[in-house]
Amino acid sequence: MSGPQVSFEFFPPRTPEMEASLWRAVRRLEGLAPRFVSVTYGAGGSTRARTHATVTRLRTDTGLTPAAHLTCVGASRDEVDAVARTYAAAGIHHIVALRGDADGAVPGKAGFEPHPGGYRNAAELVAGLKRIADFEISVAAHPEGHPDSASLDADIDNLARKVEAGATRAITQYFFDPAIFLRFRDRVAARGLNIPLVPGVLPVTNLKTLLKFSALCGATVPDWLPQRFAGLDDDPEVRPLVATSIAVELCRALEREGVNEFHFYTLNRADLTTAICRVLGVTEHAPS
Repeated sequence: MSGPQVSFEFFPPRTPEMEASLWRAVRRLEGLAPRFVSVTYGAGGSTRARTHATVTRLRTDTGLTPAAHLTCVGASRDEVDAVARTYAAAGIHHIVALRGDADGAVPGKAGFEPHPGGYRNAAELVAGLKRIADFEISVAAHPEGHPDSASLDADIDNLARKVEAGATRAITQYFFDPAIFLRFRDRVAARGLNIPLVPGVLPVTNLKTLLKFSALCGATVPDWLPQRFAGLDDDPEVRPLVATSIAVELCRALEREGVNEFHFYTLNRADLTTAICRVLGVTEHAPS
């Protein structure tokens, strides 16, 4: 048994120390033969440059298939299209197309505002990318609804527009209750969307950070999860074991419902993701 199919997400490093940590994680996780690895894309110019550099190095220096994030934030259509053409010319044919969130460039303004000459949403971005090249395009899905959506039905309508524009896969926001994903999967199927729906799995590395980010993105943290970590603030040996157990329990519950692919938000760490994958039966082998 080789276990489920997996993919991994990294973020571009900001310092030499973070870069060294990233590539240690990449080399360790490469042996798990993921379907692809994605690299996040921020609103700032320097972050974009780091994303491009990381994606290009993954393409040239590893046996992995990189997927580059692209967003609508802070750039014109021409600028986004130019980045996409650069990726296509470099042999990078998988894009994770996202609307993106506010870049914080305007003090006092909250929420996403399209660039005057830019793509207004992810569906427009997907359609634009498809005009440039026959990219494989993954998009985001939100089992509990995006914070900017009026309702979950409206969010699924938005997913439908992305699929109609040419998206080939949807990767979900993280969640901790398998019922949240399963209900969402049923609603997506009832909407007639024939697209792979891949659950996003976030190993818990820092409970305080998780609680803060979940409040912003609308992800529910069940009461039992903080209780599992209670009293472990000064126990760095046990915390990863608990985090691994939580993620494995989630994946096993989803596997029992027919899910056979998972996308891991690695936070540029290999330890937890490697442990989870090994327990799930994902076989390590020497990179080619």
